[in-house]
Amino acid sequence: MKPHVRTATLAALLAMTGLCSPAFGATPTPKPKVTAPTKAQIAAAQAAENAKAAAAAAATQKLAAATNVLSQLTAAAQIAQAKLVQAQGALAVATAHANAAAAHAALTEAAVQAATTTIGRMASNAYIAGGDFTTVNSVLDSNGPQDLIDRLGFLNQIGASDSVALARYKSALVIAKAAQAAAVAARAVQVTATAQVAAAKKVADAAQAAQQSEVNALKAEQAQLMAELAKARTFRITLQQQLAMSQLEQASAATAAKTPGQAKIWPDRHWGGRSTILSTPAIRAAAVAYARAQVLARKPYVWGAAGPNSFDCSGLAYAAYKAAGLGYPDWQRVTAALYFVDTQRVPLADLEPGDLLFYSYDGTVQNIHHVTIYAGNGMMWEANSTRTGLLYSSIYSVPGLMPSGGRV
Repeated sequence: MKPHVRTATLAALLAMTGLCSPAFGATPTPKPKVTAPTKAQIAAAQAAENAKAAAAAAATQKLAAATNVLSQLTAAAQIAQAKLVQAQGALAVATAHANAAAAHAALTEAAVQAATTTIGRMASNAYIAGGDFTTVNSVLDSNGPQDLIDRLGFLNQIGASDSVALARYKSALVIAKAAQAAAVAARAVQVTATAQVAAAKKVADAAQAAQQSEVNALKAEQAQLMAELAKARTFRITLQQQLAMSQLEQASAATAAKTPGQAKIWPDRHWGGRSTILSTPAIRAAAVAYARAQVLARKPYVWGAAGPNSFDCSGLAYAAYKAAGLGYPDWQRVTAALYFVDTQRVPLADLEPGDLLFYSYDGTVQNIHHVTIYAGNGMMWEANSTRTGLLYSSIYSVPGLMPSGGRV
């Protein structure tokens, strides 16, 4: 039973996952170069995984705490923003009031100035008129006593009404200037309040930004630790799988060594396979040519190898079809048994060059231990064993031939 590697990146991890054995009855071969991991190695891998898990858990907790603080700071920044908007609105209102009060005060002051000018002019005229209105002249110029009385009363009435109007204007001016001063003071207070709110918002925004940077850094750290944890877990699981496959291989090899009288061809038990094929006649011909070239080059057999310098049985099948253009991910089976179930069943009488042949210890799929490439005329290309290497041999040279081949 031989492990096979189907991609360069998985070479080290899948080295123990295939099945392929030397021809039945061959002398024992040396231990393969690919060795199973020890329990100590698995324990070390588990310890490394546990350390990564602890670090990842600590990073997750730290990130959660930082995220919680960020949420609080974000809420504070939002409140500060709302207060700033409110303060800016109040400042706009205060500014409008101050401007309106200033305009009203200016209008009132202009009216007072106009009234003062008018009254002054009238007072001057009255003074001049009063100088002319001597008792004699008034009597002589008037149309009679009553006319004189009327004229003097009219002048007094004009003076009294203008004085009242002027007093009212002056009073309104005092009120307008007081309102203007109050509005200006209110605006000054609001300017200070708005500046304070803006400063508070700036502090809140800075705290939020700093916390966001910390959260981003913690997220990156957590992602890195989680990636390292996944890598450590994959490595540990792979070691465990390699050990399990090695133990299975040893058990199956022991069973095969004790199984007497395997028939050259097992009876047909109608095992199923694919209903379709992936290859074309050209692909199969190219796969045969590749296998032939490796055999004629006397490439060595190495357990778990899939070329280009050495091969085991399913490694040769994989490399041949990959070289023919049927590569990963379409052609990714890794064991001889899986090649059997994932190829189309072909009766031995209908084999064509490029079809795969399978050999089992007991005629069952799970105990298929060897796969070869049919060359035509009852012959095959195979990676046989460490002892014999790569061969061009009869399809009946290995006991336990399954009653049907597989078309890729």
